[in-house]
Amino acid sequence: QVQLVESGGGSVQAGGSLRLSCAASGIPYNSYSMAWFRLAPGKEREGVAGIDSADVTYYADSVKGRFIISQDKLKNALYLEMNDLKPEDTGIYSCALSDRKWLLISQFLEASTYHHWGQGTQVTVSA
Repeated sequence: QVQLVESGGGSVQAGGSLRLSCAASGIPYNSYSMAWFRLAPGKEREGVAGIDSADVTYYADSVKGRFIISQDKLKNALYLEMNDLKPEDTGIYSCALSDRKWLLISQFLEASTYHHWGQGTQVTVSA
């Protein structure tokens, strides 16, 4: 049974930084893709960044140049380095995992690509 556990959320002021982590366990696939999604109050869930098994990455326009997604395959861990945070980055950040080895650009930030989800960690950015 796949389990995804996020950590690293918190409250920061605008312009600050946070690093989120996602610990994955019970993965039955040799290769997989992962992503970070966020849910903000009053908004629909949004794909933030994705990475496939070849370390190809894709970002939402709203976070390009500020966020960096990475993974440690030996540790089955996913990370999201978030810099120059803005109040609009506030939300619950969840990691997600797909059994797809490689992704098309259109799939990276599409929720239906992913079959396993973590509970999320809260990120709050104050002005």
